[in-house]
Amino acid sequence: MRRTLPVALAATAVMAAAVPAGSAAAVDTVAWGACPEGVAAPRLECSTLEVPLDYRHPGGKQITIAISRLPSERPAQRRGVLLTNPGGPGGDGLSYPALLAKSGLPKEVLDTYDLIGFDPRGVGRSTPVSCGLTPEQQARGAFASYAHTSDDVTREAAYARTIAEQCATSPTAEMLPHTTTANTARDMDRIRKALGEKKISYLGASYGTYLGAAYATMFPQRGDRIVLDSNLGAGGYDVTALRRMAGGLEERFPDFAAYAAARPEYGLGTTPEQVTAKYFELARRLDAAPVQGVTGLAFRGLTFEYLYSDAAMLALAKTWQAIDTNQPVLLPPSVDRDNAMSARLYVICGDSRWPDSVRDYQRAVAVDREEHPMLGGVTANIGPCAFWPRERTEPPVRIGDRGPSNVLMLQNERDPGTPMSGARELRKAFGQRATMVTADQGGHGVYPWGNACAKSATTEFLTTGHRPARDLACAADPAK
Repeated sequence: MRRTLPVALAATAVMAAAVPAGSAAAVDTVAWGACPEGVAAPRLECSTLEVPLDYRHPGGKQITIAISRLPSERPAQRRGVLLTNPGGPGGDGLSYPALLAKSGLPKEVLDTYDLIGFDPRGVGRSTPVSCGLTPEQQARGAFASYAHTSDDVTREAAYARTIAEQCATSPTAEMLPHTTTANTARDMDRIRKALGEKKISYLGASYGTYLGAAYATMFPQRGDRIVLDSNLGAGGYDVTALRRMAGGLEERFPDFAAYAAARPEYGLGTTPEQVTAKYFELARRLDAAPVQGVTGLAFRGLTFEYLYSDAAMLALAKTWQAIDTNQPVLLPPSVDRDNAMSARLYVICGDSRWPDSVRDYQRAVAVDREEHPMLGGVTANIGPCAFWPRERTEPPVRIGDRGPSNVLMLQNERDPGTPMSGARELRKAFGQRATMVTADQGGHGVYPWGNACAKSATTEFLTTGHRPARDLACAADPAK
């Protein structure tokens, strides 16, 4: 994307206005109360905060950010606040502090911080966005169809254009140019100020790593201890990140192939090679004729998503078996995902410019379908971002190495959603600001439920500030 001097200067001016140099922290001005239905959890408190829709005009229209707090039970040990984000974009985070506590976040971390959650701008109980996606459009999911030929890309382009036009003409279209990672980072700093904190610590996963990296770049002196778990590349959730997922699936798939081969009762093969062949057989069969509503695209998507966790491999094997034998298929319940899917598009399409030529996507599909046939025909295919409105209020955040050395990156070696290649890129961009801990395991997400070595290093950093002296490679946990 072309970076012009006036825009860059404007962005710098906004950041300077948002964080006055040397200003003292204000008194906590947040009025905490009960959380709304569906979010409430023991000890979790909720509130809202008004922030500018457009930070270039801070006195203009305001939008609402919903925030939550799980307070430390030991105020005498409390260091400050740990702002959290579970990923997305489009994911709500209001209940995330309670989920982290329930999922095994160590007690010493819970004692050290008030855990802060929030629904990012455009999401959930914050001021929401919508593209008016129909149930049929929502059922298509976040991925494009699998492109077997160039003509498939052309057909997908017509669908992608329709979605982009719906977003651009929806009642919330005024939020399109302002629902970005940079503005969400500015919202985070407004949360910091409202809580009366000079600095905030941060724990973000998946897309939350790019959000945290953006905050650490835009507000380098406002971050305390920054933990980024399962990392996107330095460009965030851009066209490169999407294409990387095809390689991520193929790096992760051998774990499932070995799992299924060791369980011949599912009839998926007795060797990893046979299980891999079964994947392509089922995908071809479902492309030609869906079974119980499961299309080839849905099959590929389910396989990709189930491989985010070792615990889901049993469910994945049973799903494959049911499809293969034409038995009832148990699928996740249908819910209204218009807001989540719309917010995702607002952010990823607004953060960076995507190729806008159908021919560019045809070439990319031809390359990735050959190199990564499991998913390359999907992740390289054209999407709504190709037809997004061209207005941009500022360039993407450029992650760099200026600032304190206070970033700890966590990464599984075989992560399908945010592969190692992106983590290495972000690690390089951070330079001496970051230390990276890698774990010899598959799946998406490390802390607090993953590798014991990585968990110990992260807990020590959050509670004492001590990071590994250099990048750390953690061996796989012993088999249970």
